[in-house]
Amino acid sequence: MVRHLILRLTLWFLLTASLSPANILIGITIALLLPRNSPHLDRRREWLRVLGKIFVAIPTAYFEAFQIILCPHRREDVVMERVQPRRSPQLIFLDIFLITFTPKTVVLKYHEAGWYEVHRVRRGQEL
Repeated sequence: MVRHLILRLTLWFLLTASLSPANILIGITIALLLPRNSPHLDRRREWLRVLGKIFVAIPTAYFEAFQIILCPHRREDVVMERVQPRRSPQLIFLDIFLITFTPKTVVLKYHEAGWYEVHRVRRGQEL
């Protein structure tokens, strides 16, 4: 908390270029009233990350589709992937959508304990 206060006061003094008592009082008041790292900001960051992953998933899906067409993928396995902590149901849905969107992977089951059961197809000989 003290670091945030010092950083905000430093920015305030740089912006106003005044160290008068009234300006110091105003700066302290504003620094204390400004919201701290809110959970809404964290959610927005998570949504932006997921949207970035969606834009990457589209060309990846085409690339994997061509790989499956051109080269045999006979090896398959089921793996457990960890869900990122404190995910909202909407973000969990998008995670499942992203995993299933690519042709080589599909989510078989979501475990409430925080795991995805993912079926993958890989290149190579059958086991």
